Amino acid sequence: MSAKSNVLVVDDEADIRELLGMTLTRMGLETDCVASTAEAFTLLATNSYDLCLTDMRLPDGDGLSVVDYVSKHYPNLPVAVITAHGSTENAVAALKAGAFDYLAKPVSLDQLRTLVRSALKLPRPAQRRAQGEDPPAAPGAPLLIGESAAMQAVRAIIDRLARTQAPIHISGESGSGKELAARLIHTQGPRSDGPFIPVNCGAIPENLMESEFFGYRKGAFTGAAADREGFFQAADGGTLFLDEVAELPLAMQVKLLRAIQEKKVRKVGSTGEEGADARIISATHRSLGEDVTHGKFRQDLYYRLNVIELKMPSLREMREDIPLLAMAIVKRQAGEGGRPPALSAAALERLRQYEFPGNVRELENVLERALALTAGGEIQAGDLQLAPTRVAAAAAAEELSGLPLQERLGVKDELDSKG
Repeated sequence: MSAKSNVLVVDDEADIRELLGMTLTRMGLETDCVASTAEAFTLLATNSYDLCLTDMRLPDGDGLSVVDYVSKHYPNLPVAVITAHGSTENAVAALKAGAFDYLAKPVSLDQLRTLVRSALKLPRPAQRRAQGEDPPAAPGAPLLIGESAAMQAVRAIIDRLARTQAPIHISGESGSGKELAARLIHTQGPRSDGPFIPVNCGAIPENLMESEFFGYRKGAFTGAAADREGFFQAADGGTLFLDEVAELPLAMQVKLLRAIQEKKVRKVGSTGEEGADARIISATHRSLGEDVTHGKFRQDLYYRLNVIELKMPSLREMREDIPLLAMAIVKRQAGEGGRPPALSAAALERLRQYEFPGNVRELENVLERALALTAGGEIQAGDLQLAPTRVAAAAAAEELSGLPLQERLGVKDELDSKG
């Protein structure tokens, strides 16, 4: 954090402005404090800032108007909104409008400092130009491979989502890369040096959920021989990825909602709450909206998790990326020392035509099996052991329809023996 970092504070309450100004100054930051949106817009036009903190209620507008103005005229400037205590709707509205994060009154100075540090870790425009808009990925960093329009759109959205702290819900079919997208959002954002904690909500027994998520004190129950942290504390300062969040029972959904809203958790067996600042990213292959309609998922938690939705495309929606994906997967599976076999034209065509209900995960399994079966330096269509798909079957039927009966039967027998 540099002493040259500048923060703009917008709040009509003099005591709040003084408190925020003193705290930020002690952090080594230059601070300008104003009481209205008009004053804020004037200073924004003449000065350069690294963060804007604005109250939600102002005499000549509101925090949302500041967020909207900044996003249109200064898109690289993060804005955090200060909301009234318990005003979840305002916080969600601000995040949907593009706010970096929010603070609830009375303002916790510890939460304020954490928010400021996170915001100032975002690459500034000059840094982005120096690094290039798409700097090379670090070794071992997660990658979303593909040049299709669908995959390019996903990468562009992830780039924007990484610059906020808003809760994100990732939807998509099983095997479409939801956890990979979550890891990318984490690694490209200001929390990249913090932990990324993935949790499969469907794999935790219901009677252990509270202790697994929030931790427990020694002696809280039989077998609790020592204090233990939960997932929220483990993800403090980083990202908590809740995979298959639709599997959470309703009783746990209530407790999860409070932890997300208050950024505090109470360990099992404890009387006090502890701070837990984790960014929440959730995912499921089901429709959370339908689960809400059928009473299987709480509406208030749905709105809190689904502030911004990222939809991962299925492999069927990006067939043109299959050759590129297949070659990258074969290279990875062959290992660093091995020479990866090529994929024959027929094998690539069979992959393009296959429906892939299991998406990229199924593609990986198919290619791993093919690597084990191939006898030479090239993977053949037969090595894939894929059943004819509806696309391939329809094309074959059309091709056979113009042949005499005897020839049709002969060709069909040949196709059956290969399939």
